[in-house]
Amino acid sequence: MTVELARMRLSREQDVFALRRLGRAVAELSGLEAQDQVRVATALSEVGREVAATGASVVFGLDGGDLVITIDHAASADLSGRDGLALAGRLVDEVTADAARGQIRITKRLPAYLPSLPAEDIRERLATLAPITAIEELREQNKELASTLEDVRRLNSELQETNTGVMALYNQLSSELEETNRGVVALYAELDEKSSLLREAAEARSRFWTTVSHELRTPLNSIIGLVRLMVGPGGEPLTEEQEHQVGLIGGSAETLLALVGELLDMAKAESGRLQPRPSTVDLGRLVHQLHMTMQATGEVALHTDVADEVTEVYTDEEMLTRVLRNLLSNALKFTQRGEVRLSAHLDEPAEQVVITVADTGIGIPEQYLGQVFEEFFQVPYPAQARGRGTGIGLPYAARLTQMLDGRLELASTVGEGTTATVRLPYHGGGPEVERLLIADDDEGFRAMARRMLHGFAGQVDEAADGVEALESMRARRPDVVVLDMLMPRLDGNALLQLMSEDENLREVAVVVVTVAPGKAAEGHPVLSKTELRREELLRAVREAAGAGHA
Repeated sequence: MTVELARMRLSREQDVFALRRLGRAVAELSGLEAQDQVRVATALSEVGREVAATGASVVFGLDGGDLVITIDHAASADLSGRDGLALAGRLVDEVTADAARGQIRITKRLPAYLPSLPAEDIRERLATLAPITAIEELREQNKELASTLEDVRRLNSELQETNTGVMALYNQLSSELEETNRGVVALYAELDEKSSLLREAAEARSRFWTTVSHELRTPLNSIIGLVRLMVGPGGEPLTEEQEHQVGLIGGSAETLLALVGELLDMAKAESGRLQPRPSTVDLGRLVHQLHMTMQATGEVALHTDVADEVTEVYTDEEMLTRVLRNLLSNALKFTQRGEVRLSAHLDEPAEQVVITVADTGIGIPEQYLGQVFEEFFQVPYPAQARGRGTGIGLPYAARLTQMLDGRLELASTVGEGTTATVRLPYHGGGPEVERLLIADDDEGFRAMARRMLHGFAGQVDEAADGVEALESMRARRPDVVVLDMLMPRLDGNALLQLMSEDENLREVAVVVVTVAPGKAAEGHPVLSKTELRREELLRAVREAAGAGHA
């Protein structure tokens, strides 16, 4: 409900001065600050000039927390688009014009933190206002203008000081940023130097292992050969004790030779020169050969069990043999009595060949289960239970298993035994795709994808950009292409266009793997590089290959 404070009549231009003065007085008594008082007075001046010539009635009132000024006029035209109303609208909170009712409504919100006088007091004070002339009102406006100009000068001075402070701060920050950049550049240079030193150290270590391995192989082979001559047919007869001692020498030499071979293979694996060569492997025959060659003591029985569904697997036979020999050797070495059992079966839901080597030996304390895969780490067993481990067997087996796109798991209980589990992808005895091309400029992703596709694809080619991929496909047509869309020289979309125009390549299946799926080509399986899993990749390749041959 609006409480009326004052009203006046506009009938000529001179009345606008009185309206302005009254408006400022009402604004002041209502609790508005000085600047808002000037804004209200100026807004009334602008609106008053638009309606004074037609005659108008102005009513001031309070409506809740708002100062409301209603102007009823007799203008026949719509005033909502006039310049005076537009300017007034920028000075107060709201100006509305109702052409049908001939009414203009001006609203200014009152500050809640400044109390206003009661309506009766405001009316009494307004009644005491003496009329003024136009000259007096003009002087008052000039004073307001001078005060406003003084405020502007003060604000300009404060702004200038602020700008000076901002410039000083900017210069300081620029200097600090420049120093930081120099530090970052120096840090990068140091990191590059350290990386170079690390690469040189790794290369030196690889060369060391290669040289040492080569130098040790010759005398070890000589020792083994001499032992065979001494205990073999045609040699001088030996006593039982001499034959036993010579046999120990030969066994130690063969152990050292196997250790040297493992060291050399570890160096090759670290340098990336050891690559799996998958083929169809008779797992039953392989396990049988291991059973025949591994030596178990009289108190330890060695058992093997290979399920029919995994009699043939597709993997690198030499690597798998070394992994299983290593696990069996460890199991026999740390088992005093009981049994060592090697078993293999198919985990159909996971599409994995699961090979376990379980023993009833001394076991591994739980706190060391994670450390046994570190090179040269040996479990600190009591002296009477300590085996002859070197600390490289399990790390070597784990590295080879990883290269076969599998994983090696270990579970153990002290005093009860240890179970080593090798999980390898199952490919049903052979690759599902004969030739596959990985086209991606990210060398790390190509290496990861190659590991994921191990055994699934018979031959995996690589290309670092679209041009190289096109040349590779024309030289050796693949069955499937794993394609990145964002590549230099020739991107994925352009490569797909060229493939569609080539009669020999248009039927090649494509799997899109990209960091920006939104830009991927339609009509092909699309996978995200950031969250790629082996199962997803193989499923997409199967889908693409099936669609391409449909």
